[in-house]
Amino acid sequence: MTRLIFLGPPGAGKGTQAKTLADHWQIPHISTGDILRQALQEQTPLGIKAQSYMDKGELVPDQLVQDMVKERLTQADCSEGWILDGFPRTVKQAEFLESLLESIQQQGERVVNLDVPDDVVVGRLLERGRKDDAEDVIRRRLEVYRSETEPLINHYGAKNRLVVVNGNQSQEEVTSALKNAIA
Repeated sequence: MTRLIFLGPPGAGKGTQAKTLADHWQIPHISTGDILRQALQEQTPLGIKAQSYMDKGELVPDQLVQDMVKERLTQADCSEGWILDGFPRTVKQAEFLESLLESIQQQGERVVNLDVPDDVVVGRLLERGRKDDAEDVIRRRLEVYRSETEPLINHYGAKNRLVVVNGNQSQEEVTSALKNAIA
């Protein structure tokens, strides 16, 4: 059973790789970013709350994201595996997730860190051209990532659940490296 958590800075290719592998293994790709963008577009209560944080390049508060993840992982299509993209982002969220997975009997997850240099990330995100991808916002998101998310690498490394993959390769090379690392 494949249960994967993708880590890496914004623009590392987590979403692209998660979708490719989810299609390959026929399991759900659960992207908190996509869930949030949909909530923003539909102007749901969650979307309206999240918008003010995202506009500043800050993380959406844990409780909002945790509620979404809990609801999603308890849906029937997740019983055979899943790929989480964009969650957890902090050690506190990781601890919440570990407790949740134990309570729903879905533990045994592996964690993949897509390692990409900051300058490459900035270039990729500027090419995307999204409204929230101005260079100053990108650099702020990288600062937030480094201070709040990078400790997850140490957290999962200490638990022997971490696999590091060079994300600064072609899309096909990264996919191949991921399949080899996870197999």
